[in-house]
Amino acid sequence: MVTGGTRGLGAAISSALLHAGASVMATYHANDEAAQGFMRGCEEQGVADRLSLHRFDVADPEAVGRFFGGIDDSVEIVVNNSGIRQDGLLGLMSQQAWERVIAVNLTGVFNVCKLAVRAMMSTRYGRIINITSPSGRLGFAGQANYAASKAGLVALTRSLAREVAQRGITVNCVRPGFVLTDLTRDLSPEKLEQFRTEVPMKRFGEPAEVAAAVVFLASREASYISGAVLDVTGAL
Repeated sequence: MVTGGTRGLGAAISSALLHAGASVMATYHANDEAAQGFMRGCEEQGVADRLSLHRFDVADPEAVGRFFGGIDDSVEIVVNNSGIRQDGLLGLMSQQAWERVIAVNLTGVFNVCKLAVRAMMSTRYGRIINITSPSGRLGFAGQANYAASKAGLVALTRSLAREVAQRGITVNCVRPGFVLTDLTRDLSPEKLEQFRTEVPMKRFGEPAEVAAAVVFLASREASYISGAVLDVTGAL
């Protein structure tokens, strides 16, 4: 299961898991055009027979419950990738912008993990990978809501990892640096250049580079890694 799995970084993760042999349930919130475009791309690559698309809002616990109630097999791998930004200076930020970002980026992960671990406990196996951000560690101006959600995600990951450690379930974070996806394309060229110069490698990451880290943590070979945060940041 890859939330936000049909666009940008999520699409790269879904694709990498498909090519690694997994059957993938890619969720998305509203963009049917992008979801169908991703499906067509997978058809061209010959992996669409192991891909299913599911439209719902991870911030809605009832919708998440319907999803888990409607799938036939237990989920072995969950990648919580859904995330949004609604930037603004905290003193001017609307209540809606604060609550919506927290609802999707943090509460949405809670909603998914709550039901996923119940299923995984019965089989005593599972991999949960949560996608966080350097913003949660560094704190970027104008991103108090986003930074708070991503910092909270690390804490949630570490707490959950301890709770399920004896059940064959690992819970980790991947922390991508600056990667050119839909989440960053609305930034001005000046801001993008500023961010690029701050990265020691002096370049932005590729979605496939982040996806490779996710595939590793989702593998059986990563069985003794849990509660960790894997940076894919170009040394940021």
